[in-house]
Amino acid sequence: MNQIQIGSKNIGENCPVYVIAEIGINHNGDLTIAKSLIDAAVLAGCDVVKFQKRTPDICVPDEQKNKMRETPWGYISYLEYRHRVEFGEVEYREIDRYCKEKGIDWLASCWDIPSVDFIARYNPVAFKIPSACLTDDALLEHINKTGNPIILSTGMSTMEEIEHAISLINLNNLIITHTTSTYPCPPRELNLLMIPTLKKKFSCPIGYSGHEVGLQTTVAAVALGACLVERHITLDRAMWGSDQAASVEPGGLIKLVRDIRIVEQAMGDGVKRVWESEIPIRDKLKRK
Repeated sequence: MNQIQIGSKNIGENCPVYVIAEIGINHNGDLTIAKSLIDAAVLAGCDVVKFQKRTPDICVPDEQKNKMRETPWGYISYLEYRHRVEFGEVEYREIDRYCKEKGIDWLASCWDIPSVDFIARYNPVAFKIPSACLTDDALLEHINKTGNPIILSTGMSTMEEIEHAISLINLNNLIITHTTSTYPCPPRELNLLMIPTLKKKFSCPIGYSGHEVGLQTTVAAVALGACLVERHITLDRAMWGSDQAASVEPGGLIKLVRDIRIVEQAMGDGVKRVWESEIPIRDKLKRK
């Protein structure tokens, strides 16, 4: 299996699990909240924080643009809401500066070609292709041309769609993440055994992007071979927003990273041996 380098970190077999703290749009358009979430990711020991970048006028379907909805900014159209939660140049310039100050990398999921070009100006350590965009050939080809490492999410996709998407991307730059695009996702639909299935089928590193409630199933994904883990993070799961309920709060994020590091140590190499610490016990109890 290939190893992929993202920033200063190698991802793949025999490498530490790469942990992505997905801020997404859980900042609700507030840069102060975004910085607090970056701080939480740093404190927990995550490798990178991730945002989402859209051009609302492109990404919002025409039939949804004028639909009205209740928001923290009042009863407004869906298109206006999407503009409200979208960071622009001022915010991303500060995010880039703040992440450098805190010593953590950042990247973004890009939902359209102008968003790719916008984020590319900040030289991100990688690009993320969200599950919803897996069938957007033009977007995949455009991201592939950047030469950056690519993380491809595979939620709500058939194996045929996944294989086609992968055919458009340089495998030497690709990490595939198994995921299910239900927020939050019930355990019975997580299908974690897809991780070893993808490992057998493709030669690139395989990760896991979780949208479930709780931490144990994400840790189980590591035990099944996920070399990258991504979870949405929030300051409070009761906050307004569609992704908050499937997110991990700061205290949970600390526990998650801690448990991932313990599990990856415990996995070992599969070679049976007698440990030095066992020898006194062996000498005392083993029958000859």
